[in-house]
Amino acid sequence: MGAGVVGLAIARALALAGKSVVVLEKEAAFGTGVSSRSSEVIHAGLHYPTGSLKERLCIAGKHLLYDYCASRKVPHRRLGKLTVASSPDEVARLEAIADHARRAGADEGLALFGGEEAHRLEPMLDCTAALLSPSSGIVDSHALMLSLLGEAEDHGAMLARNAPVTGIARQGDMWRVACGGTAIGCSLLVNAAGLGAQNVAGMIEMLDPALIPPLHLAKGSYFACSGRVPFVRLIYPLPLIGGLGVHLTLDMAGQARFGPDVEWVEAPDYSVDPARRGAFGMAARRIWPGLDPERLVPAYAGVRPNIGGPHASPMADFHIAGHEHHGLPGLVCLFGIDSPGLTSSLALGAHVAAMLLD
Repeated sequence: MGAGVVGLAIARALALAGKSVVVLEKEAAFGTGVSSRSSEVIHAGLHYPTGSLKERLCIAGKHLLYDYCASRKVPHRRLGKLTVASSPDEVARLEAIADHARRAGADEGLALFGGEEAHRLEPMLDCTAALLSPSSGIVDSHALMLSLLGEAEDHGAMLARNAPVTGIARQGDMWRVACGGTAIGCSLLVNAAGLGAQNVAGMIEMLDPALIPPLHLAKGSYFACSGRVPFVRLIYPLPLIGGLGVHLTLDMAGQARFGPDVEWVEAPDYSVDPARRGAFGMAARRIWPGLDPERLVPAYAGVRPNIGGPHASPMADFHIAGHEHHGLPGLVCLFGIDSPGLTSSLALGAHVAAMLLD
């Protein structure tokens, strides 16, 4: 259930393992939710909590993703990323991130630079210090999802669109999933519904509601920068609670955008308020002092399925609930699959498949 990048990666992994797979998607097309509204960054795994699923699956997923994209000709680019300290009082935090990332084995090429060295790498960058992560990059997320779906279908998987789930019950040793006026019986059931994962889990008759984590919606808006920009790498500030801060990313065409910010909302909202340009301009000029804020134009917004909320520290981990968690055979529910879900998608697919098949 769910045809975002993570659901499709899981479907591919199960289809490659010889299972007969049906992917139920409530929308008219795959990947129209969280997966279509990200920054499309391939993360290195620098700052996730030690031993967390986010750390382990991001680092493993990054390598799998680069290999997959290269072998399937999915558009991607290993640009490298600079995480910057904008003032002397931020340097200690940046050094702590560097130490943490080295211990985690996140990026063999990590290098910490002073402001002048960083300026030589990116002449228009203004910072006190910067951490270079050469293995960070970008990927065409739609092309990736199309490839995952195609490979799953090549191994017998089917995508059912406009197929919202309306009920889930256990009958004997099978799951019965009500969908679109019909019902599907299956031995294995995966809830990868993204923003709808909690709602879908609530339909599972035998699942204890106390085991469903709360859903907090973290909206992030993006502003595009008109014209070309004088940067060749991704530029990030130090991370914030709920997100990574307003950063500079590039797409496959070289178009720059700043975002996302973090706005906690009660319901999904994909509008971008033009009045936020002032705040974006201030954040962007911490990275690029010479930027004319008038070049920033509203682009798009995404909503992340966060399970920690606005005061969670450290950041909430991925929550992947299998039999050992809820006691129900053949069921895996994925909650809180926000960033780095895209980077981790292939590792998540392998992880969930192993939970179901081992």
